[in-house]
Amino acid sequence: MSEAPKDTSVQGATYQEQIQESARRNNTELLLQIKSELNNDQVKLAHLINDTREIITNNTPLHLACNLGNWEFIDIVLDIEGVEIDPQNRELETPLHVAVKYAIDEPEHGYFIIDNMLDAGADPRIKDKHGLRPRDYVNKGNEKLLELLESAEYAISMEPSEEMQLREFQEQEEAQDGSASGSESD
Repeated sequence: MSEAPKDTSVQGATYQEQIQESARRNNTELLLQIKSELNNDQVKLAHLINDTREIITNNTPLHLACNLGNWEFIDIVLDIEGVEIDPQNRELETPLHVAVKYAIDEPEHGYFIIDNMLDAGADPRIKDKHGLRPRDYVNKGNEKLLELLESAEYAISMEPSEEMQLREFQEQEEAQDGSASGSESD
């Protein structure tokens, strides 16, 4: 019995497959090639990264790179305007959760990645489906990382909420309107 002829024609991988491969292998050359092919369009690139998900895990390219400690990929992605820094996978983990788990085996490199993600706006207060925040996954002996995450949580808690900012803005507007109408009657 003869085998059917194999299809030797090569079809190119989709951008989604390429971006996942780039994240897994820390292949910044491929990432920059995709960026170039999309004419450095930040919106298209952000959509590609945000909308690309693994089927079973629902991991984004950022999750994949954080899981492997692929800093060069992460660094480029964090600079792309519009990329979601806190997408959640099937376990409701953010890339920050995944990076903290990576830090268990690679504490120094993991700390570096986590510090940069926090600087880029990652929210350490988000809980996964087990009700755990990233700091709940910190290795027992890693006080430095625990302090970093706790101080980031504290800093966020000290920021005024959007509701408070809106209220302050409205009060300022009303005060300006009141002083403007008061000066008109003079």
